[in-house]
Amino acid sequence: MATLTVDNLTVEYKSGGYLVRPLRDLSFRAEDGHLVVLLGPSGCGKTTLLSCLAGLLTPTSGTITLDDVEVSSLRGSKMSRYRRHTVGVVFQAFNLIPSLSARSNVMVPLRLAGVRRTEARRRAEKLLTQVDLPERMKHRPARLSGGQQQRVAIARALAQDPPLVIADEPTAHLDYIQVEGVLRLIRDIASPGRLVVVATHDERITQLADVVVELTSHRTVSPATEPETVHLKPGEVLFEQGDASDWIYVLEAGGIDLYRELADGGEESVLHVDPGGYFGEMGPMMNLPRSASARATAPSVLTRYGLSQFRSSHTRRPP
Repeated sequence: MATLTVDNLTVEYKSGGYLVRPLRDLSFRAEDGHLVVLLGPSGCGKTTLLSCLAGLLTPTSGTITLDDVEVSSLRGSKMSRYRRHTVGVVFQAFNLIPSLSARSNVMVPLRLAGVRRTEARRRAEKLLTQVDLPERMKHRPARLSGGQQQRVAIARALAQDPPLVIADEPTAHLDYIQVEGVLRLIRDIASPGRLVVVATHDERITQLADVVVELTSHRTVSPATEPETVHLKPGEVLFEQGDASDWIYVLEAGGIDLYRELADGGEESVLHVDPGGYFGEMGPMMNLPRSASARATAPSVLTRYGLSQFRSSHTRRPP
């Protein structure tokens, strides 16, 4: 049985002197046999979360628990055992060894774990048959299609029969014909005794999922409601760096400072907006999270617009 609990997970790191938080206070729960889909555009934290689940990245705060094991607290040999026996990884670019056959690629993790060659070979052949490649066992990756290579990668991830399998954009390099077969296989391996977590920007996969986690902190949603007036007190923060880019703002009165958080705890001023100026348009237009925070420097009145509303009611002018 595999039950996954992610509780208030936050990851932050320094990049170019700035403080970046790809994940902030993320929580969700998934039960044994579930297919979990992490949905969101590039840069929203999907791969970061998978790295945490795989034990490759330690979160800044919060916990990841698989059954009764707190993954985020494992260290040393315990973490090595977790990576080897508890979690299987399906990479976006397949990551097969070009010089080895499909069968030998699947045998690699078994042999590294000390499994005897005969048993490793038997297990690899069984798994390749399971993913519908019984006649491709001796073929090297160059002689396999993208879909077939992904099937080999899935078989390799299942080699140790892990209770958790994670996959990063498993359909990214496949055509629509190959996608169907790989998605069906992923759905099939999410069964009692195993939980599968897939990161993707392809919303079609949500139709197969038991749990969909939208990483909305970085996901743009352009509201269809009417423009609204927003009032801010001096020093009040309108949005923070990394928040969802849902709205575009026009400043009617007061003043707004846009600033970025620095890795040393300080701030860097980006832009001061005076009445008549607008800001925040790049996030909704480019499907990106906020690249800076916005704070009122005086009592301020703003009008917020959804993307389509802003486009229909404003021509571009300098802030």
